[in-house]
Parts: sequence; C-alpha cells; structure tokens
Amino acid sequence: VQLVESGGGSVQAGGSLKLSCVVSSDTFSSYYMGWFRQSPGKEREGVAGITTSGQSTLYADSVEGRFTISRDNDKNTVYLQMNSLKPEDTAMYYCAAKRYCDNIRATTFPFWGQGTQVTVS
Repeated sequence: VQLVESGGGSVQAGGSLKLSCVVSSDTFSSYYMGWFRQSPGKEREGVAGITTSGQSTLYADSVEGRFTISRDNDKNTVYLQMNSLKPEDTAMYYCAAKRYCDNIRATTFPFWGQGTQVTVS
C-alpha cells in the first residue's frame, strides 16, 4: 500500500488549503483513513479520521469545525479541507491507512505517506 499526499503550501492565517492523499491499493474502500500532523519537537497528532464508507468522521478538538475529512472511493483518494487556518496549524501533514479500529491513534496505523508541509503565517 502506497500513500502520496499533495496540496500543502504556505498560506496566511484565516486562509484555506485542501490536502489530497492518493492510495495505491485495489482495496482502498476497505481502509479506515486518517490525517495526522507533526511539528518539530512535538508528537504526531491525529487530526481527522473517516470510516470506509465515509459516513462517519472523527476530529481532534483543535480542528473541529474548521477541518473536513472526506473520501472518494472511486478515486482512491482521501481529502482534508482546512479552513480558518491558524499559525498553530503549521506542521507536516500525513495521511495513513488501516483496516480496523475507528480511531486516530497514530500507533494503530501501519501504512503512511511521506507527508506534505503546511505553513500558516
């Protein structure tokens, strides 16, 4: 399973970005997907998660109401729409996949992308 993120960049506070993660797998629709972020010197933080069907989502308190996770199983892609960005959202953002357990604990995800940098000034 390979995951490739894109869509990161630099944006001013209050702006928006949309991240994408394309997954190379014939069984993408069977994976629970998550978005995570990590800043230098900090632990990797679960940001959002979405079930296989896309019907149920989960968010960290810090992004609830500002970020939206979604997926397109026909395109093997998961998205993270980020609105009202704050400087504290600056981090490397990663997508990850797993087959079981609907949560966003990083240690439970075996498959990871390389990350895309988001910088908010």
